[in-house]
Amino acid sequence: MQNLKASVASAGPTEESRSQDLDVYWDPRMAEALERWGEGTAWNEIRLLLVNCSGKVLDIACGTGKTISLLADLVDLEIHGCDISDMLIGKAIERGIARERLTVTDATAMNYRDASFDWGYSIGSLEHFTQDGIVRFLSECFRVVRHATFHMVPVSRSGKNEGWIKPDQSYYNNSSQRWVERCRAVYPRVVALESVWSDRLSTGIWLVCQKAA
Repeated sequence: MQNLKASVASAGPTEESRSQDLDVYWDPRMAEALERWGEGTAWNEIRLLLVNCSGKVLDIACGTGKTISLLADLVDLEIHGCDISDMLIGKAIERGIARERLTVTDATAMNYRDASFDWGYSIGSLEHFTQDGIVRFLSECFRVVRHATFHMVPVSRSGKNEGWIKPDQSYYNNSSQRWVERCRAVYPRVVALESVWSDRLSTGIWLVCQKAA
């Protein structure tokens, strides 16, 4: 599998390579954290969002494949995953997810054909991209997914647009309205749903991005 960490880092001092933390996706401690992150919160919610769906689904920035494994009993779904980290994809293969359903690729330039999937989702990922990266991420989702994508992101407890912060891993901690505006720049219909996930700085929302109004 190709190592996209090296290719992104060699691209020069762009906004992406200066601002977005990439090394963390090759850190074994991150792999361990991804095994617990959505317990009782986002993992329950993505099951509810997809339970009445059928067809091919893409887990964007799938990490170790934990979420894919938790959705395995939704038998009407064929779930695939992608991530920039070959290390994390390797962990997903080790847990038993079929290799042919996993791809090492950058979410802002995915190597899938147009409309390859019926549905897609990301959990705790979109906020870690830079402003330009967010637009490219969403544009790629629009291109490779037929119907709708679901994106769980943090929003500031203050309700203000606090911008790019780095308490540990850097991310955007902005208002729900700012996230909806960003998504509406790409998708014609966007709905924000509250998540029960929270931490000391943020609460969570799901951005439901639909291609058809």
